[in-house]
Amino acid sequence: MSQNKNTTEEPETERSKIHPANLFLLSNRGLLLDVVVFLLNLFLMRFLVKQFGAIVVAASGDDQPAQFILFLFCLAVFVLPPLGATLKRWQFHHRLQLKGKDFKKGDVYLGGCFFNPIFYFCLNVVVFAAINAFLTQYLFGNNDPGGLYFGISIPTGVALIIVHTILVYRYFSPPTKEPRWWFLRDPRSETAGDICIFLNMLCYQLVWNLLTATPLGRVSGITDFFGRIFFVCFIAFLVYFPPRVFYLAEDIHKRRTWITMLLANAPIIYRIVIGSGSDSGW
Repeated sequence: MSQNKNTTEEPETERSKIHPANLFLLSNRGLLLDVVVFLLNLFLMRFLVKQFGAIVVAASGDDQPAQFILFLFCLAVFVLPPLGATLKRWQFHHRLQLKGKDFKKGDVYLGGCFFNPIFYFCLNVVVFAAINAFLTQYLFGNNDPGGLYFGISIPTGVALIIVHTILVYRYFSPPTKEPRWWFLRDPRSETAGDICIFLNMLCYQLVWNLLTATPLGRVSGITDFFGRIFFVCFIAFLVYFPPRVFYLAEDIHKRRTWITMLLANAPIIYRIVIGSGSDSGW
């Protein structure tokens, strides 16, 4: 059994990873995510954003089904990352050990403020605030929910955000023992975790595309050009890094990673930085 696992990992050399045939290797999930996001942004995202925007407009008009859909959307953004991290953790570190790598030895390292748990915690405060707002509107409408509701929901929210952040960043620490649940030891658990991460990225992309859907027009000058570059880079850090962080743990030191991440966001960057005279997109 051990021999088969080693054979499976053998093709994952630096040379084979850049071959298109190896796009679906487990160690290339980050590359696959970037490619999927690029294709979505290029061909399908405009349609999805149109539908998503219609739901947002309906929800703002006190449409309760639309509000419930947005509540489920925000809930998914909150639940999918820790769920994906939990499902992938054992298999991810097992693969690293098979390749002779270990976080403790510094083979994989995430540094900088954007990989700091505090940044992730603050981002989830915003997500939970949106969840709580939709839930309050759905349950009470325009009525005052009262102090008791907020007295319960806010401490509960803080506790959930803390648990969420711990579960996500626990992913980067090697397990000290095998998980009790048999499914977490099954290779299919990593696939399930990848699905959660991909769906989470789709949610983030929907929000980002919706926020940048308003056409800005052509660049008017050098100041406008660099202003747009700053804006798109800032939003990219906020929107693209959190759902991508799990794969950055494995491929952050590969030169192609930053290229594929830039490629994934190229359609949005083009629309924001270059601009167009209409909302026709590309």
